[in-house]
Amino acid sequence: MTAELVRGQNHTLPQTRLEIRVSAGTPVVAGATLGDERGTVRGIEWIAHPGSPQLPGLEVSQQAAADHRLAVDLEALPAGAHRVTVLLALPVGVAGPVRFGAVPAPFVAVTGLDGTEIATFTLTGLDAESAVSALELYRRQDAWKVRAVGQGYAGGLAEMLADQGVTDPAALAGSIQEAVTRGLARSVAPPPPRTPEGDRVRHATGSADHRPTAPPPAPEPPEPLADPAATGPAHTTQPHTAPGPAAAGAPAAGPSTGGPINYAHPRRQHAAPPSPPPAAPPAQPGQPAQPVAGDATGWSMDERLYNQIWGMFEDLARAVAAYRSAVDFAESRMDQELDRALSDPRNRIGGAGDRAREAARAKRDELASRAREALDRDLAQLAAEAAVVEPALPAAYAGWGNPVWHAHRIPMEIPMALRIGDLHLPERTDLRIPLLVRLPLERGMWVDSGRTASEAATLMDTDRLRRLAMETAVAHAARLLAVYPPGEFAVHVIDPAGSAAGPLAPLVESGVLAGPPAAGPGGVASVLAHLTRRVDLVQMAVRARAADSLPPDLDTGEQLLVVNDFPHGFDDRAVTQLRYLADEGPAVGVHLLMVADREEASAYGPVLDPLWRSLLRITPVADSHLADPWVGHAWTYEPLTIPPGSQVLEQVLTAVAAARKAAGR
Repeated sequence: MTAELVRGQNHTLPQTRLEIRVSAGTPVVAGATLGDERGTVRGIEWIAHPGSPQLPGLEVSQQAAADHRLAVDLEALPAGAHRVTVLLALPVGVAGPVRFGAVPAPFVAVTGLDGTEIATFTLTGLDAESAVSALELYRRQDAWKVRAVGQGYAGGLAEMLADQGVTDPAALAGSIQEAVTRGLARSVAPPPPRTPEGDRVRHATGSADHRPTAPPPAPEPPEPLADPAATGPAHTTQPHTAPGPAAAGAPAAGPSTGGPINYAHPRRQHAAPPSPPPAAPPAQPGQPAQPVAGDATGWSMDERLYNQIWGMFEDLARAVAAYRSAVDFAESRMDQELDRALSDPRNRIGGAGDRAREAARAKRDELASRAREALDRDLAQLAAEAAVVEPALPAAYAGWGNPVWHAHRIPMEIPMALRIGDLHLPERTDLRIPLLVRLPLERGMWVDSGRTASEAATLMDTDRLRRLAMETAVAHAARLLAVYPPGEFAVHVIDPAGSAAGPLAPLVESGVLAGPPAAGPGGVASVLAHLTRRVDLVQMAVRARAADSLPPDLDTGEQLLVVNDFPHGFDDRAVTQLRYLADEGPAVGVHLLMVADREEASAYGPVLDPLWRSLLRITPVADSHLADPWVGHAWTYEPLTIPPGSQVLEQVLTAVAAARKAAGR
């Protein structure tokens, strides 16, 4: 039976191999310190944190995340360690909350490796604190116990480390936060908070423990494609015989039963939509419910599909985390049993030692096999769901090979998100989850053209890789132009040496650019000055609440600046302006899409580090560099590719140009 602890209460631990699961509702830093009999931390070698995540018997996450799983083996701790204190802190230097009183109360659970909860603790009553000692595991008379602590520190991580006797806590806190900042730059941004009714329903066959993350925050208002109060029921996507939904922005007919895709779910509560679709036929006895497209709540089908895709991403992350944890446990248990068997001299002669080895390995194989069976069930269910969801995606969420692009019409409303690639894990590489980014863009993107960026890149010729990186940037720019209403999105290009004429040809020839690609020092300076002026003017108008005072010639639509081969052709002034656009631009509708090799910018030193961290790094070839915000897996990013011989890019850009002409833009 789970012990629900309150501050100061303790509980005996029945086993020594544990997981400590943290659910915070917002990204937090998780770490742990070891203490001796007096609770003293003997040095930094007794502290596990994102910059140094592993100690004997202890492992923590390498990045800030909303959910954490800390692995603890109390028998493997260093000699003299009698206490493990779990620490939580809010990351600094990023756009996020600065005190625990502004976020949902963190929830901490001590579990066995099979997910069975031993003790839980909800850290309530926090206010100005930005760091907290959540709980501690301590040895008492040869038995281990857990105590709920909940001690907060308004002075943050440095004050908390100082309270534990750490030497030079400010320097250590700074290095931890720097490691966290580097990790956040690699992570996939989590979706915005969902209402309680909007949480994804977990399937009964899932093997991971899916306890909800703490009390949910106050729900944000939904973002429908149109105001439901003014237009009646929200738009839905009608089933049809050809894959792909109706064009965004055009009211679609109500759901029917004639199409191959069922948009209802028998176990999903549709609280948000004013007019939920009809229920699907019940599943056969003993069989799982049939996967359906749009089985999450939302005001529109786009929002339902968006929430469903994020739910699939989260389910896959946690299912694989449970599998990997079970396999690690099986390996560790085998090692411990072998050590115990071989420590007895009587087992070192005859066949006793061999029998002990065989028995230990058999137990390991059995545990690993059971874990794999559970994972395969989860993966099969997610694969079936992906097979239904992919054909039903609107153009903004669909890959270039989806037929929906051939019937795409330029919308009159901005979609919720845009697909920029796919993600997968090595446990099943054919199960791809679309990587969606919210619109308007909240951060720019950087297409890494460096040969050292990934294993695949090292095998590619430098010129070929740079061309592929620029083609990737052009394809993303085209997708953005295609999903925005006519005239509400403009693309500028800086190509200092004119080396990207080939990849840029589709944008130039279709006439969709705001102007010719800028080349030479004068062209670079002109485009940067124009966009910097726009940012300055819009910022001043927003602060003064005087939007009417903007010059009539100022384009207030979203702006995208595509920069090729940075930092070639950029002087110090241009670099400063580019950093300014990266920092201040997204808030007022100016975004960066850079094609660059970071190593080639090393001459500028650390001055450009904030620029790289502010951008979402993507690659023109497959690369394992993105991390999820739940358990921190390294996901392989697969860029979207245009099918060989397809003219879809040219068709889309032609449609954009025609829509602009028809709208008089």
